[in-house]
Amino acid sequence: MEVDQDAQHAHTARRGLMECVVPQRTKDGVMLKVVLTELEQNLDLAYRSRVQKHFNMDVQGFMGVPTPVVRKIAASTLKDIKPAPFSDVLVLCEELLKTGVYECKIIAFDLVFRRRRSLEVHHFSVLERWLYTYVNDWTDCDDLCTHALGFLIAENPSLAESSLRWTRSGNRWVRRGSAVSLIYGLRRGFLLDAALQSAERLLKDSDPLVQKGYGWMLKEASKCCPERVFDFVMKSRWEMPRTSLRYAIEKLPEGQRQEALAKSEQQGHPLEASTSRN
Repeated sequence: MEVDQDAQHAHTARRGLMECVVPQRTKDGVMLKVVLTELEQNLDLAYRSRVQKHFNMDVQGFMGVPTPVVRKIAASTLKDIKPAPFSDVLVLCEELLKTGVYECKIIAFDLVFRRRRSLEVHHFSVLERWLYTYVNDWTDCDDLCTHALGFLIAENPSLAESSLRWTRSGNRWVRRGSAVSLIYGLRRGFLLDAALQSAERLLKDSDPLVQKGYGWMLKEASKCCPERVFDFVMKSRWEMPRTSLRYAIEKLPEGQRQEALAKSEQQGHPLEASTSRN
């Protein structure tokens, strides 16, 4: 009964949010209200509760709409605004992001990715600002970075140098983004040099979600360039946290995996950071 009361409180709070975040006087405000109304109509409070328990997360900004439904709303929204110039799409995305609602953020990132062929180099600063300003969880970090941002970097590899600067940020999501934003390109067989530079700079990062992020990046790199990733792991295994190491070697041939693990264990290895999240 207590869970139901909490869920109902969240439901009421979201309704109040809809009334206060929508700038009624603008065309984008009208479209924003349409999106929020659709989300409101698809609330699943039991799902919200399950997410909270499974990930042990603060769900204050999470309405409780299942991700497949959110993607469908994004697709229908794009259909409604398809004739609009890309600049108008970015304005709507900004309004969605300003709500602070998780589902709105995912829709914003989804809209840009669906219109990715409109992205140009100068849009990098827009997406970078979104990463710094609006991302506050690994899920929206990965959604933005492995899709729209990743696409833009893959299409314009010189931008990878700019993303490497993120490794020195005090923001954990920006540091994670410096690695996972390269995954889009890695899955298509390039950006390996940038990935190894990112891993080198993040090697001793103490944040477990950053460790998992660059470990995941190395795992993706190993699918196309296993020998170079193996060489990097063997060179860095004394300093690489076990969390990152295990992610990085997951797709390597069995013999290489065992060699990397055995040699790190012989010398002792930094304790694996414990976390239940990606």
